[in-house]
Amino acid sequence: MLYLKDIGRLSLPLLTASDRLVEAYCEYLKTVRGLAKATVEKHATIAAEFLQFLEPDDRLQSLDDLHVTDIDAFLTKAGKRLGRASMQKVAAVLRAFLDFLAAEERVPLGLAAHVDSPRRYRGERLPRALPWKTVLTLLDSIDRSNPKGRRDYAMLLLIATYGLRRSEVATLDLDDIAWRAQQIRVSRSKVGTPLLLPLTDHVATSLMDYLRHGRPDTPHRRLFLRVRIPLGPIEATAVTDVFETWAARAGIRLPSLGGPHCLRHSLAMHLLRQGKPLKTIGDLLGHRSVESTCVYLRLNVDDLRDVALPLPAAQEGQS
Repeated sequence: MLYLKDIGRLSLPLLTASDRLVEAYCEYLKTVRGLAKATVEKHATIAAEFLQFLEPDDRLQSLDDLHVTDIDAFLTKAGKRLGRASMQKVAAVLRAFLDFLAAEERVPLGLAAHVDSPRRYRGERLPRALPWKTVLTLLDSIDRSNPKGRRDYAMLLLIATYGLRRSEVATLDLDDIAWRAQQIRVSRSKVGTPLLLPLTDHVATSLMDYLRHGRPDTPHRRLFLRVRIPLGPIEATAVTDVFETWAARAGIRLPSLGGPHCLRHSLAMHLLRQGKPLKTIGDLLGHRSVESTCVYLRLNVDDLRDVALPLPAAQEGQS
């Protein structure tokens, strides 16, 4: 299907009223609120799901008829498949979308105030990290004798070296690699500002190997491309598929809901054990607050045990 669209043999469907509404919302998020592309995409996905939920069975004749019960029904359905952390994000996006619709006079005023979020507690969900030796085992297990293996190795090495998010890996361009300056430019998906990182010898070698012997010869400027037709940029979900495939082949048991993000957490733990300052780790990971980085201190149990002073033994006869 995607290939037929790319070569012009299959036309794209006409935009529906819901599609146009989501597009207008995205434009507002970009131009008025100045949100990063990845954040806008998350808003668009949830907004589209909400509008799609309202369509079946002629639930509403018009958005003017939208009621709190319709919102509750959507959140109840979403809550059956999502955890509390994800539901908090859904609720926040839905409130923002309803505020936008109200400003556009598409829905009654005040609906956003009725969107409840599940309660969460700071630090209740710890990052899921793999032992650093396991990370190295995973990388060593990747077969780099073929184009796909060279691409997959380079992608996962970038995450393990710099703590990149999967979307940041997928959106890297050829122009983001400054070979002479020995730097790599990463557009941080959450903060929206680029970060210049040193291009290590190991990463440079893996990227050069992929570019010379793995990357298809196409005009696409994205760094990582699909290895099968239709040739083109990979999606962020492909990074997850790559990570889970090689982890399974290596016999590595992954944390539940870990995904390639656990490599990012593993790097943070590795740097913390090396004595790197929290501020340095946070800057590398693109954290906007040091509180986001402090959560790794709770995972560092073994190191805390090593430095903890033993309590003096009670002497006999002392009360």
